[in-house]
Order: sequence, then C-alpha cells, then structure tokens
Amino acid sequence: MTPAAPARAARRAGIRRAPLLLAAGLCLLAGLDAALVLLGLPAPVTGDRLPKVHGMLLVLGFAGTLVALERAVALGGRLPYLAPACLGAGGLLLLTPVDLVLPRLLLVAGSAALVALYVRFWHRQPSAALIAQAAGAVSALGAALLWLGGLDIPRVLPWLVAFLVLTIAGERLELARVGALAPSAEQTFLGCVGAVTAGVVTTLMWPATGALLLGAALLSLVAWLVVHDVARRLLRSTGLPRFTAACLLAGYAWLGLAGALWLLTGPVTDGTRYDAGVHAVFLGFVMSMIMAHAPVILPAVLRRPLPYHPALAVAAWLLHLSLALRVVIGDLREVEGAWRLGAVLNIAAVLLFVLTAATSSVTATRRASAATRTTARPRPAGTGAATTPDNPRNPR
Repeated sequence: MTPAAPARAARRAGIRRAPLLLAAGLCLLAGLDAALVLLGLPAPVTGDRLPKVHGMLLVLGFAGTLVALERAVALGGRLPYLAPACLGAGGLLLLTPVDLVLPRLLLVAGSAALVALYVRFWHRQPSAALIAQAAGAVSALGAALLWLGGLDIPRVLPWLVAFLVLTIAGERLELARVGALAPSAEQTFLGCVGAVTAGVVTTLMWPATGALLLGAALLSLVAWLVVHDVARRLLRSTGLPRFTAACLLAGYAWLGLAGALWLLTGPVTDGTRYDAGVHAVFLGFVMSMIMAHAPVILPAVLRRPLPYHPALAVAAWLLHLSLALRVVIGDLREVEGAWRLGAVLNIAAVLLFVLTAATSSVTATRRASAATRTTARPRPAGTGAATTPDNPRNPR
C-alpha cells in the first residue's frame, strides 16, 4: 500500500457521507426560507406547509441528521448510517407535497435508529456522558412520536429542547473528564440530566409544573457547564481555541436565559415570550455550539479540512448581537421593528457562517491537494536522485 492510499480511502469515505451532510444542509436552507415566510418577508420558496414544519425541519431534519451522522461515523460500519439517512430523508420529504405521515414516520425511524446507536455505544463503554446523550436521543424519539400522534410543535417543544441540550451537554462532559473531573461532579451532572428529563415528561401532564421544573433544571445544567467546562480556561487563548470558548460561553448564556423564561413565565405556546425562549435555545445555544464544533466535526465527517478563519468569528458575533436585538429588545420589550430586523440578521449570520466554512474548507482542500501533487512529483535527472544502474533517468 502506498503512503497516499489511506488518504484516498479517507476521501472516498468523505464523499460517501457527503449526501447525508447535503440533506442536512438543504433542511437548514429550507428552515431559513420558512423563517422568512413567517416574518412576512419575500422568500425564495413559499408554501402553506413550509411554515408549519419549520421547527421539525431545523431540529430533526438539520441538527438531528448532523448528530446522527457524527455518531454513525464514530461507530463505524454501514448500518449506523440508517439513522442520519432516515432523518435526512424525513426532513427533505417535509418539503414535498406527500402526505405528512410519511416524513413523520421516517423521523420516528431515524430517531429510533439513533437510540439504537447509543445502545451499541453503551455496550462498548458505559459512561455518564453516554447516558446524557442517550436521554437526548430518547427525547428526539418522543418528539417524533408525539408529532406523529398529532400534537402541535409548541407541545412537543420541550422534547426537542431536551434532545439537543442533553446531546451537547453529554459531549461537553466527555471533554470535561479529560481534566480529571471528580466523581461527585459527574453525579451532579446526572442529577441535572434527570431533572431535565423529568421536566420534559411532566410538561405533557402538568404543563405549568413541568415548565417550572424544566426551567430550573436547565439553569442547574448551565451552572454545571460554566463551572466545569474547559471553555473558561481557553477564553484567554487565541485563534480557534478562543473562538470555540467564546461560542460555548455565549451559548450557555442563552440557554440560561431560556431556562429563566420557563421558570418565571411558565408554559407559553405563542407570542413574544415563546419566540424568545425558542430562539434563545435553538439559535443562541444550539447554533452557537454548531459553530464552535464545526472546525472539528466537519473534518471528521467529510475528511476535508476546515481551518479557522476570522470570518467565522464575524458570523458568530453577528448571530449573538442580532439575537440580542431580536430577543432582548424585540421580544422581551415588544419592539416589532427590532424583532424583525434581528430575525433577518439571524438568517444572515447563519448563511455567512455556512458560506465562510464552505469557502475555507474548499480552499484548504485545494492547497492540500496541490502540496501533495508537488511532493509526489518525480524529480528530474541531476537533482539528487539515486545514481545507480537501476535508475535509467540518472545514469552514472
């Protein structure tokens, strides 16, 4: 096997995974398009169904496919890719005129397959982090089943929140354990996970009690993450570590705001408080976490480099500043102009990040390919090649 063979194999693996990542990307773009429709602004694609599936498109279609794809890559083999394939296909079918039952069933199947992946991980190596991530996957399955059963998105929202919050928190625990985390800290973390799960389940039967419990649990989880995450120590560094740390800490702040809103206002299913809580979680926390981890996740999934570029930080700053305009001024102070402008800038920030990441990755890939070709190019005669009878290009 030549030295370049492993690199070629990795590139082929990345190419095979690209359609799944493309499906997630299309769900993201469709979700942003739906956001424009909901804002009453001109959108590339319009339709009566698009705004109704906006939430599921972004949570299970986009973020769910990304999470499942990352887990499938880590587990290896072909069967694990059933999870991201079903979630991606379900998200894409939400954009078509087919009966909603079919994409809903695919989202249920994809979520169930994701739960099965965590069962296999558990057999490999049980851990507290895995418990949190598996609880998140079960929450995704619960959300998909409840939506299939006819519940509207506001009633399903706590399950969608738990899916991504617990998944991300579990990943952060894995990194915190590198710093010799105390056993008592892991037990406290599991207590927070249990409280979030209990709050989510309670919202179905007693919405007011469940909202209070979920809000308190999210605040407790945020406090744990701020204390134990390595982000605080990395904030004084430079380049990618500082960018990652800033995104993480900003995301924790937004999740804390969402928890406070649930704790103080109780269950809200529409209006400005609902908009504030939803976007504090899914834009302020989840999207910030995706930005923080993209330079690590994308190379692992696609086998393509994604070097840090300051433009990534520009997109992140635009996201958080525009979200502050939307939530703090637009929603909480009920200034419609600020809400609308902030929402448009939210969309612009996400698109800027995607465009910057894609451009940076393509540029780095081309440079790496050019460097490889230069290294592998045979040397002309007389430039130091071995002078033996077996080298006819450079005879003695």
